[in-house]
Amino acid sequence: MTKTKFGITLPLTLLAYFLILMDNSIIFTSSVQIGESLNLTASELAWISNAYTLTFGGFLLLSGRLSDALGRKHIFELGLIIFGLSSLIIGVSTNAVVIIAARALQGVGSSIIAPTTLALMMDAYTGQMRTRAISYYGAMAGVGSSVGLLLGGALTSFFSWRAGFLINVPLTILLFALTVRYVRDGAADGETSGSRANGSRATSSRATGGIDYVGSVLPVLGFASLLYGLDGQVARGFFLTAGIVLLICFALYERIVFARFHVAPVMPLSLFAHPVRSGAYAVRGLFMMAMLPYWFLLPQALQRTYGFDALQSGFAFLPLTIMTFAAALLLPRLVSRWGNSSVLAAGVLFLLAGLLWAAFSSLDSGYVLAVALPMLVIGGGQALIMAPVTSAGIYKAPDEIAGSASGMTNAVHQLGGPLGLSIIMALPGGSVDIASALHIMAVFIVVALVVTVAIIIPGYRKTH
Repeated sequence: MTKTKFGITLPLTLLAYFLILMDNSIIFTSSVQIGESLNLTASELAWISNAYTLTFGGFLLLSGRLSDALGRKHIFELGLIIFGLSSLIIGVSTNAVVIIAARALQGVGSSIIAPTTLALMMDAYTGQMRTRAISYYGAMAGVGSSVGLLLGGALTSFFSWRAGFLINVPLTILLFALTVRYVRDGAADGETSGSRANGSRATSSRATGGIDYVGSVLPVLGFASLLYGLDGQVARGFFLTAGIVLLICFALYERIVFARFHVAPVMPLSLFAHPVRSGAYAVRGLFMMAMLPYWFLLPQALQRTYGFDALQSGFAFLPLTIMTFAAALLLPRLVSRWGNSSVLAAGVLFLLAGLLWAAFSSLDSGYVLAVALPMLVIGGGQALIMAPVTSAGIYKAPDEIAGSASGMTNAVHQLGGPLGLSIIMALPGGSVDIASALHIMAVFIVVALVVTVAIIIPGYRKTH
């Protein structure tokens, strides 16, 4: 008889995904306290965030490839170990070098966990259960980031900024134990025995060939150079050019690596063979180019304008978190009735409306009118975007590149954010006021809307 319950796989993978998303945003409300505690310079403090984001986003493609080649479960367990150990090091760090290095290591752990959680769900569920699981996973991307802001402010105010990282240690131990005990590599948690046999293709057909280590390092170096070239202090032109050249070399290398060296590329170009997937990668990157600057700049504006502390800045994001969560609960029904592409387009429109509302509202008019009400619209748009764009990113991906597809989906999510923030901060004067920044964020979402309407929606229609 077919099972109707998700079992342990869904809550386990969602909790793991929540932890890495939380640590991506928790830094925003606790950065001032971290800097004061360790006597960090502004540059050192910035690299606590950058080191994590670069290794997180940069090694996602390699991690996706490893999950295809070596097995989702074992790679997931490795990611948990790296993430938990680095969290412990961060929590007890006393100088800049150690904490920045540990944050980079934590980003590596996160880069392993993110694609394998999605791939494990794809192994575990089929049909409507898979659709629902992916909807919850996509919604968690928005909820986890928002809750990270709130939790970071609370832990910093009541305990210490260290608590936000040390809390990961017992949770990763729990997740590791549950994975060892209950998760089977390629097994289906919510399928019949017949469908489980069919689902085993993900295990039996893992891509063959060596690991593309050169292709894994090139995008990390390229993005690091590109970001420094946008907002660095010295030789910006050189680093900007070098970053672009390295990324072009990466794309060219991936084109020839399989044919010449018989190594499966870390970014198979077949990922972009379907317009729905290629459009989804662009939309997800543009989404984060808008949202990470929003999460980063708004707490500072609230503290500067209203005198909020870390906890109050975190609570100021409650409208965003509540609306994101509420809209996420409706997603399975909305997608079932209206389709993935229609819900995605609606989400992009809602997000654009919310950002424009916030951009044209003066903070002097008060928190409710200028921040809370636009947040409700932004939160609804955020929830409606994340699940459909996640599903689109792995749409009709062959089993042998399923891990790479989920890795690419998460890679553009992580790398888009710092790219958007660097572009905004690179404007004349080195920084911009929140209203000007919101206008730029809205421009990113306008481009996302164009991609959705011109590429993703027609791509779905051609398929059907």
